[in-house]
Amino acid sequence: MPSEPGQSAVVVPVPTAEPVVSAWRARYDASAAEGMPAHITALYPFLDQDQLTDSVMAQLCGLCARLPALDVEFARMGRFPAVLYLAPEPAESLLRLTSTIAEQWPESPPYRGSFDEVIPHLTIADGIDDGMAAGIGHDLRKALPFRARLEEARLYVFDGVRWQLRARLPFQGQLGRFRSSTA
Repeated sequence: MPSEPGQSAVVVPVPTAEPVVSAWRARYDASAAEGMPAHITALYPFLDQDQLTDSVMAQLCGLCARLPALDVEFARMGRFPAVLYLAPEPAESLLRLTSTIAEQWPESPPYRGSFDEVIPHLTIADGIDDGMAAGIGHDLRKALPFRARLEEARLYVFDGVRWQLRARLPFQGQLGRFRSSTA
């Protein structure tokens, strides 16, 4: 699903995944070249940039603040057509984050409602065939499993060239409050 200028996305960054996936993402995930870090998508597309009012931002921050920091493990890879991904386990809290945001903003269903089921995942490569997926998978198995502590969501806005960080949205118990990148 190509990004359009003004679109926003709520994602959960996974910094500990960068050493494992960054080289593959740089080659096979357009969002990496557009400035998006390794992440699990919570909701894409979210609201358009002009709808990100102070009220929306406060509501989104409040939703994220109710979610505790998450400890997940990446032990297996999965496939969608043309996509290779890492599966976070457990995934229930990530699904809850997605459904909570989508319930609050029903005009923004995950992936525009294109899929019957939302599966939390960290994309490694997009637009690849089975042979390429097998080769990448063989390389990545050496780094699995690894654990990650997920402490915040982030709101990004696409400017037509790059994803720009708009806000950090800390989960419950994390230091600080809503932090806008524009302040």
